[in-house]
Amino acid sequence: MRLGFIGLGAMGQPMALRLLRAGHSLSVWARRPERLQALIEAGARGCRNPAEVAASAELVFTMVTADADVAGIAFGPGGLIHGFAPGGIHVDMSTISAQTTRALAQRWAQRGIAMLDAPVSGGVVAANSAKLAIMVGGEARTLARVLPLFEILGATIVHVGGNGAGQVAKACNQMVMVAAIEACAEAMRLAAASGVAVERVLRAVLAGAAGSRVLEVFGARMATRDFAAGVEARLHHKDFGILMNEAQRLACPLPVAGQVAQQLNALMALGWGGEDSASLLKVLEAAHV
Repeated sequence: MRLGFIGLGAMGQPMALRLLRAGHSLSVWARRPERLQALIEAGARGCRNPAEVAASAELVFTMVTADADVAGIAFGPGGLIHGFAPGGIHVDMSTISAQTTRALAQRWAQRGIAMLDAPVSGGVVAANSAKLAIMVGGEARTLARVLPLFEILGATIVHVGGNGAGQVAKACNQMVMVAAIEACAEAMRLAAASGVAVERVLRAVLAGAAGSRVLEVFGARMATRDFAAGVEARLHHKDFGILMNEAQRLACPLPVAGQVAQQLNALMALGWGGEDSASLLKVLEAAHV
């Protein structure tokens, strides 16, 4: 297929390379030109703007940070709208709000363009190994066309529902995961405050009913005090802003998520947004200084 890809960061670049190496032609654009180099060297075509990407592709993936980024790429000056032919598909793999996604899908439908929201979970490791979990919102017939491409990128593809449903699933994923990271931080903090070796507590708990992938990964980072970013905490902070806004709109009580959101606010205020979310441990430590 003739594909486009916009958003060549830590997640997007390996995903785009996989599509290219699977034999598809690929047009790419990035706000920072240096992000294009590896793709161009691998055979992709660099473009001047999103419109040029869309003009040369039947399907364009976007993988960027925020609602405004996706909307600007789609409908802003030089946006996809100025290049797409009717029948095109926009697959947004960013993590943004369900409301924005539904509004974009409606605008696309008026132009004869289909849209899927397909946020992912698994991080950079899963992006590199094609083991992403892909949560899809949109029409089943559109997913049927895109499914072979998703199978290049991920190990689990779930059609959650209509447009926006993928983003709802991703919000739920982030809510459970980051709450678990906060629980790990509190456990490590309690162990240290009790004068017990945190490494041994971690090993014991991992063997028990509380053992989990989150505890294995983030607990280990806390125990070794490795706060270099796996996923930058500022992105989890952004995700929690999305889900708490949605909860407020729906009058849906999320008491645990609300507390975790406050801890992420504190992390950002302390200047650790560029570090890993394991830095939630440092937030607890700072409160006891």
